Amino acid sequence: MKLLKDVIVKKGKVRGEDVLKVDSFLNHQLDINLLNEMGKEFKNRFKDDNITKILTIEASGIAIAAIAAQYFNVPVVFAKKAESKNVDNDNAYESQVYSFTKDKTYSVRVCKDYLNSSDNVLVLDDFLANAQAALGLKDLVNQSGANLAGIGIVIEKGFQGGGKLLRDSGVRVESLAIINSMNSDGIDFD
Repeated sequence: MKLLKDVIVKKGKVRGEDVLKVDSFLNHQLDINLLNEMGKEFKNRFKDDNITKILTIEASGIAIAAIAAQYFNVPVVFAKKAESKNVDNDNAYESQVYSFTKDKTYSVRVCKDYLNSSDNVLVLDDFLANAQAALGLKDLVNQSGANLAGIGIVIEKGFQGGGKLLRDSGVRVESLAIINSMNSDGIDFD
């Protein structure tokens, strides 16, 4: 998606060879016009898949999922990272997710009331690096008996192998921008 790549080049900040800060438009401050265009693009890419739910993980995935959901006219379900009194652990699907950004493993949960075998699920998230969040969300979908239609990613760091891992296992992955490499000299897109 050319618009997204242009914004990444203009506003993204490369930190080393594996961290890209996009907090000025995607995961701290939100560029709603850009998010709208990304939502339309996800709808275009998955328009024939009869999506019934969009699944993401808190917190950064929620904004893109919510905006994309308006084009699919479906609910958004987000996996919670923290234990909460309003999620009954006996009535929840649970998986373990390692966060590359935070260097921490989380238990993520979704209430069984919100995912079931009649659902056709699109997973959306802001980044794909090592695929740990995506695999955790895929596990939640599998536990529910729902169908995983695919995974939509805003920015895939192709050099970290998560996209390849998912695609090699038969998962459809649609990334709006794939970065082959990055350093202080710039960003190389696929």
